[in-house]
Amino acid sequence: MWCMSWCVAGVEETKMAASFCLKPILSCNPNNQKLKTAELKPILVSGNPATFVSAPSRRIIAVGDLHGDVSKARWALNMAGLLSSDGLDLWTGSHSVLIQLGDILDRGDDEIAILSLLRSLDIQARPQGGAVFQVNGNHETMNVERDFRYVAPGGFDECTDFLEYLGECDHNWEQAFVTWSQVSATWKADRRKSQNYWGPWNLVKRQRGVIARSILLQPGGPLACELARHPIVLKLDDWVFCHGGLLPHHVGYGIEKMNNQVSRWMRGEHENDATAPIPFIATRGYDSVVWNRLYSRDISELEDYQFNQIHTILEETLQAVGAKAMVVGHTPQTEGVNCEYNRSIWRIDVGMSSGVLDSRPEVLEIKDNQPRAIRGKGEMANELQVLSYI
Repeated sequence: MWCMSWCVAGVEETKMAASFCLKPILSCNPNNQKLKTAELKPILVSGNPATFVSAPSRRIIAVGDLHGDVSKARWALNMAGLLSSDGLDLWTGSHSVLIQLGDILDRGDDEIAILSLLRSLDIQARPQGGAVFQVNGNHETMNVERDFRYVAPGGFDECTDFLEYLGECDHNWEQAFVTWSQVSATWKADRRKSQNYWGPWNLVKRQRGVIARSILLQPGGPLACELARHPIVLKLDDWVFCHGGLLPHHVGYGIEKMNNQVSRWMRGEHENDATAPIPFIATRGYDSVVWNRLYSRDISELEDYQFNQIHTILEETLQAVGAKAMVVGHTPQTEGVNCEYNRSIWRIDVGMSSGVLDSRPEVLEIKDNQPRAIRGKGEMANELQVLSYI
C-alpha cells in the first residue's frame, strides 16, 4: 500500500512537470555565466514525460551508460564542469543542460545513488536556468519487468539499504531519494563492516535484496515511478536523444505517444488490465527504441550497400522528427565517443562503468550547435582531451 501512495504522488508531480519553463537567475559562477540573465530565454518543456525541449543558448552535455558506477558518474560530470569536486555534489554548470542516455541500472553497486545524484543536480540546476534530463534504457525497462539477470550483488544490497534508509526518513520518498547519493557510501561501508557480510554466501541476505528490488521497481513501485518521470526519446532543440536508436516507424507511431505509454506502464496504470501489453515498440525486440543497435554497428564490417541502407534509414528518421542528428548509447564504443554517417549519429556509450569496460569517462558537448567529445586523460578531472569534429 505504501508504494502505491508514492506512485500517486509521482503521477501528480509528473503532471505538474508536463509543461513548464525554467527561469534563469544569475549564477554565482562567473566562469560559466557568459550570458546576462535578461538575455537568456527560459527552457521550455512539453510532453508527459518531457518529449520536446527548447533550450536556447545552452551548453548541452550528453553522458552515456553509467551502469551503477557512481564514481565514474561523478568523474564524468566533474570533467564536464557540471559537478563540484569537493564531495558536496554541487551543480557547477550554471545554465547548462545535462542529458543522460539511460542504462544507469545493472552491472554496478550504486544505481540508486546515481539516480539520486542526477535528481539532486536537476533541483539545483533549475533556479540557475539549467536542467538535467534522462532517458530510460533497456536495463531500466528490464528491471521494471523484474528481469534481474544483470543485477550485481551490490545492487541488491543497495536496494536493501535504501529501503531501510527510507524507513528512517519516515517513508518520505522525496527526502530519502534526493539525499541518498550523499549517504549511500556510509551505508555501504557500514554494511561491509558487518560481521556476516564477508562470510559464506548468505541466501537470506540475497532473498532480502531481491524482495527489496521487486518492491522498488515493480510497475507502480516507488523507484519505477521515479523512472516513469523520464522519456524513452527526447528531442532537444535540433538533436534527438535515445538509448538505442530511433527508426522511421517509431516516429510514425509517435514519440510522445511512446513516452506516455512507457511511463504509464512503469507507474502501474495497466496492472489491472490484462489486455494492456508492455509497450513493445519502445521496449522489446531488436528494433525497439531501447534495444536497437543499427546505428552503432562497426562500419568497417559493413558492405557498401548496407552502409547506404543504414544511412538512408537514419536520414529518413531525422527528417521525420525534424532533427539534425541523433545521439545514442547502448553499445560500448571501444574507440570512445564518435560519429558516423556525415556526423548525423553520435555514439557516446564508452563503457566507463567498472562493470563494463572500466574505461575513462567521456562526454559529448554541444555548444552553439557544434559537437565535440571531452575525454579524461589522467586520474584528475582537469586533465582533459577535447576532440572537435569539423
